[in-house]
Amino acid sequence: MPEREKFAILKKPGRIWAVSPVHGDLARLQALHAYIEEQFQTTDRLVYLGGFLGRGPDVAGTVDELIGFRRRVLARRHMFPEDIVYLRGQQEEIWSKLLQIQFAPNPREVLPWMLQQGVGPTITAYGGDPAEGIIHCREGAIAITRWTNSLRAAQYARPGHAALMTAIRRAAYTDNLGLLFVHAGIDPDRPLSAQGDSLWWGGQGFGQLDHPYGEFLKVVRGFDRNHGGPAASAFTLTLDGGCGYGGKALAALLDPKGDLLDLVEA
Repeated sequence: MPEREKFAILKKPGRIWAVSPVHGDLARLQALHAYIEEQFQTTDRLVYLGGFLGRGPDVAGTVDELIGFRRRVLARRHMFPEDIVYLRGQQEEIWSKLLQIQFAPNPREVLPWMLQQGVGPTITAYGGDPAEGIIHCREGAIAITRWTNSLRAAQYARPGHAALMTAIRRAAYTDNLGLLFVHAGIDPDRPLSAQGDSLWWGGQGFGQLDHPYGEFLKVVRGFDRNHGGPAASAFTLTLDGGCGYGGKALAALLDPKGDLLDLVEA
């Protein structure tokens, strides 16, 4: 896969807005957007740290809001599509795999696990029934394929939804290599080009990072298994207020060196 299809590069950022996972909580995302829109400047860039699907009460509305806000931001002068980035998070990875679950060797076991991880509201958002999915997984590949095809068709029927999923990237970084943005973490022992599932599933390495990762001054992530709120160290920043788990959504405004200029919660 070409690097440009894996990673996004934020060019010449004056400031960068980083938005935590919202997990289908439309109201909290709208509140963050209202604040960001008032403060947004011409050289600002915007990164969503994954986790916009799943768990919450209005997944489809949340995606509609992401698309609508992108349209409003890009309507401003001197803004370009690459100035707004969506990262792949756990929920986006699970949804992608769900649409191919007929190829899994054990779909009867995989789907219940996915539902435990919170994919149910995304299934419902696109007209599916998780209980019917369980039944189809017992019936075999043909029945599963019909079910996943119906979900995929429903996603395509919502303007911009499938395109947004196609646009998500594994990670993003500023063109001066100051900041690296990921969903859940990194494996400090691997270069960025070799990072795999650790980007959306995380691991112990992120919390133990006591030195710069490669050439980057700071690594910013949006998901923490403990949902402990915003947390910063010399080389890392975590933005997880627990949205989707009973907590709040967060947005941080950073300068290109990683200094925190503003932090808002909804």
